[in-house]
Amino acid sequence: MATFVTGRCFCGAVRFQSEKRPVAVRACWCRDCQYLSSGNASINAIFKTEAFEITGEVSEYVSRADSGNVMRRRFCPRCGTPLFSESLSRPNLIVVRVGALDDPEIGRPENFIWTASSPSWGFVDSELPNCDGQPAAIPRH
Repeated sequence: MATFVTGRCFCGAVRFQSEKRPVAVRACWCRDCQYLSSGNASINAIFKTEAFEITGEVSEYVSRADSGNVMRRRFCPRCGTPLFSESLSRPNLIVVRVGALDDPEIGRPENFIWTASSPSWGFVDSELPNCDGQPAAIPRH
């Protein structure tokens, strides 16, 4: 596997790599992401699972998101770093928290989603495309 993107949890017990760059990078203001990001938007890089590899043990929490999707959120059981999310309806994609990337420059947001849930003080870049709620699905191909 030719590695282009790498990352890890805070303690290094969980590592990941991808041979491909993300298919999208989004800043999400949904309430779930605000909880996961200490009250801020969560910056997420979305990768194809076929080119993605995880090493180390992860724990998971499954819940239903505001979008109606059932989400599997995975984190390091040792240090608690939130790392990945996956919609059970879209197993071909994995969402990675940009803070876990070794090179966070890869995670520059291309758009902002769930902006209607943003607090009045929340940053939303008006120069980028924005969506009040759930955006259209990323194509499966």
